[in-house]
Amino acid sequence: MSTFVLVHGAWHGGWVWDKVATLLRQRGHVVHAPDLPGHGSDKTPVGRVTLQVYADRVCEVMDSCPEPAFLVGHSMGGVAISQAAEQRPDRVAALAYVCAFLLQDGECLVQWAEADHEALVPPNFVFSSDKASVTLKPEGIAEALYGDCRREEVEQIRPLLAAQATAPLAAPVRVTPERFGRIPRVYVECLRDRAISIAIQRAMYQAAGCERVFTLDCDHSPMFSCPNELAACLDSATQIKAPARS
Repeated sequence: MSTFVLVHGAWHGGWVWDKVATLLRQRGHVVHAPDLPGHGSDKTPVGRVTLQVYADRVCEVMDSCPEPAFLVGHSMGGVAISQAAEQRPDRVAALAYVCAFLLQDGECLVQWAEADHEALVPPNFVFSSDKASVTLKPEGIAEALYGDCRREEVEQIRPLLAAQATAPLAAPVRVTPERFGRIPRVYVECLRDRAISIAIQRAMYQAAGCERVFTLDCDHSPMFSCPNELAACLDSATQIKAPARS
C-alpha cells in the first residue's frame, strides 16, 4: 500500500481524479486529490494565485501524510509537483508526470507551450482584460482537452472549469540536483494529446531523465478517457526505486 497525492492541471480541480482515485483505493492505496488555490472549491482570488502557493498547498498535503507520497501531476500540475518536491524532497517517494510539464531549473510553462506548434490550447486562449487569468473558447475545449471523451462527459465537465491564473504559467521553476534531482521520476506519455503534443512531451522527459516511461494511446485527459489504464500505470510506478545518482 502506498500514499498518492494527485495534482490536477489548469482550469480543473481535484475532482478530475475521482475515477482514478477510486481505482487506486481499490488496489489498497491511500489517495489525496486536493484543489490547488483558485481551483475547485478553493476560492483564493486569481490575483493571489502563484506557483509558490500551488507548491505550498501540495506540501501541506504531503506534510499531513504519515509516509512519503507518490506525487502525481497532470499537465500544468507537473510544474506544481516539481516545485513542491524541491521544497520537501524527503516527503516524496517518487514523481509521476501524466502528459505534464516536466521543466528544468529556470524554465517556465509558457516557454514550452509557445514552442508547441501542434498544440490546440494556446489558439483557444481567452485572456481577461487585465491578463491576470485565462479561459478557453467553449468551441475549442473538447478537441483540445477531451478528444477521446464522450460528448455527455465533456458537457458535464465544462461548467466545472475555472479561470486559470496566468502568474503560475510564467513563473520559473527552481529545482536543484541535490533536492528535486534525487527523487525518482516516471512519465506517462499520451500519444494523441492535442494540449501538449507528443513531441514536446518527449523532449521534456528526455531532457529531465526518467526511470520509466509509460505510454497511453489517448488524449490529454486519461483520467476520463482511460482511467483503468492510467491507474495501472500509477500502481506500477510504486515499484520503481531511485537508481544511484552520481
